[in-house]
Amino acid sequence: MTDKTIDFGFEDVPVEEKASRVRGVFDAVASKYDLMNDAMSMGVHRVWKDLTITKLNPQPGELLIDVAGGTGDLARRFIKRADDVRLRRGGAPARAIICDINAEMLLAGIDPKKDADMDLMRVCGNAQYLPFPDNYADAITISFGIRNVTDRDMALRDFLRVLKPGGRLFVLEFSTPPEKALRKIYDTYSFNVIPKLGGLLANDEASYQYLVESIRKFPRQEAFKDMIVEAGFNRAGYHDFTGGIAALHWGWKA
Repeated sequence: MTDKTIDFGFEDVPVEEKASRVRGVFDAVASKYDLMNDAMSMGVHRVWKDLTITKLNPQPGELLIDVAGGTGDLARRFIKRADDVRLRRGGAPARAIICDINAEMLLAGIDPKKDADMDLMRVCGNAQYLPFPDNYADAITISFGIRNVTDRDMALRDFLRVLKPGGRLFVLEFSTPPEKALRKIYDTYSFNVIPKLGGLLANDEASYQYLVESIRKFPRQEAFKDMIVEAGFNRAGYHDFTGGIAALHWGWKA
């Protein structure tokens, strides 16, 4: 037992409790996860994910690990985009592993029609201790999940370990708009609308309240870029989406 605390939204909780508290949130919202992201982003998260895949540039034969991959929409996008390239150039099909600490999220994402003809695997695992060997994956993604990780520095170091030399990391996350006027509008929407939508759409206002608060506690863009560099990644950078409501961060393993 430790007396150290960490943020769980705007609440401070013992470090060892955060993972189970987060798991409880996602157990509660698993069946409504995509609806939740629609509510939090006004549906634009689908465009952000498409842009993420474009920047990631999937290639035939590559292996992606999508951490906190939940319902699998980013992993499926990766395989489809690589298949588009394969039709033109040939090569082996791409593969993807969805790795999520929450079994309910993995189960909610199973869709035989969407998964058909895809080399797609689901693994229950912790972002801080990925259950994969060193130098294993060509790419790692995590979308709307890094802010829920207890020790983000540890997770980033483990992502680096699992990536092959030359492999790349892409992190899509809700962020803080740098423009004050937009930040004020988004804060008003987030705190006054999203939890109520959670109550209406998923009968769970408290989980949505946590998710809004967790966005505000996440490091701002430059600070998170510095964390990626400190974990050992090269060529780190980021790009704001929709005025900074979300940001895509990246880094490469030397």
